[in-house]
Amino acid sequence: MSARWLVLSLLILVAVASAIGVVQSRQQHRDAFAQLSRLEQARDELNIEFDRLQLEIATLADAGRIEEQAKRRLGMHAPEQADTVVLTP
Repeated sequence: MSARWLVLSLLILVAVASAIGVVQSRQQHRDAFAQLSRLEQARDELNIEFDRLQLEIATLADAGRIEEQAKRRLGMHAPEQADTVVLTP
């Protein structure tokens, strides 16, 4: 009879250990999924920021804007035809 109790106790212990393992595995899965969601949200925010910066770069690199800034801030102007010299070899 003690062998039966030993086997039964062992089976109960294995079942409890298995249940604890399942619970722990599910919790790890939930944690990993939550981290994945946070990382995807961060990625989306970075993509939005990247797109905004690309638009800003395109705006700042516009030839008309650069010419206007050169005239206004630096006092530059396009040379007159008389100021242009063409060199021939």
